[in-house]
Amino acid sequence: MKIVGVTGNLTRPSKTRSLCEYLVDQLSEGGSSGHCFDLIDALPGLGGTVWRSEAPGEVEALLAAIEQADILVVGSPVYKASYTGMLKHLFDLVDAKALASKPVIAFATGKAPAHGEHVEAHMRSLFGFFEARMPARFIYALDQDFEAGSPGSSLKAVVHQVVQQVRTDLVA
Repeated sequence: MKIVGVTGNLTRPSKTRSLCEYLVDQLSEGGSSGHCFDLIDALPGLGGTVWRSEAPGEVEALLAAIEQADILVVGSPVYKASYTGMLKHLFDLVDAKALASKPVIAFATGKAPAHGEHVEAHMRSLFGFFEARMPARFIYALDQDFEAGSPGSSLKAVVHQVVQQVRTDLVA
């Protein structure tokens, strides 16, 4: 099973990347392969890509990884109550049928609790368009959910619940 994580990060290190890596590691237990990408891995080519047919190699490689994933993990830091615009641009280039029925764990990291429901609604809308399957629980992590930049124990417990739900859904 191939697990791909993508974050809307334009910088590293980040809490969003740390949570993505933790999610991918948890999903990869049992022999699955997993890899995390940040948007910074596809820059500057991503910003200049208008049409998929014109995508430079690093952008096409990221798009192919997303489309070929068995499970997709997508996270973003919150910007103005949503995910990053460049993350949306990336998914605008993904084939509209590529994620149909695939499990997608979407999450966000932010500083204010009030942004959580907004970014969740945006991500559910995006992945609903693709007809992907999202778990019932959305992960929204605040600064206090991390310890020294890594997921803290309460956040790890939430991740465990979501990973278990995805695994159960895969078997069903």
